[in-house]
Amino acid sequence: MAAKHGVVGLMRSFAVELGQHMIRVNSVHPTHVRTPMLHNEGTFKMFRPDLENPGPDDMAPICQMFHTLPIPWVEAEDISNAVLFLASDESRYITGVTLPVDAGGCLK
Repeated sequence: MAAKHGVVGLMRSFAVELGQHMIRVNSVHPTHVRTPMLHNEGTFKMFRPDLENPGPDDMAPICQMFHTLPIPWVEAEDISNAVLFLASDESRYITGVTLPVDAGGCLK
């Protein structure tokens, strides 16, 4: 958690310093993302040590407990779409914000 707060602090400082040059600085904060980093045998066993050969279906209910929306994880494309939005002209006046792509996880 401390590392995330550090990233947010740096992002806000950069946004203040670079804003006068019309440079926008934001950060995206994802939840569990369905990638090989999350979906692997070691992670499955860490989340479900009670099972001999756990898989994603065994881990899903645990991951879903962290979210307000009833999903266990988001897709990499969901994160990419958030980054593309922040990089686009559609967000031309958005700077210094954190954008959680977390299925409502920060609400809990």
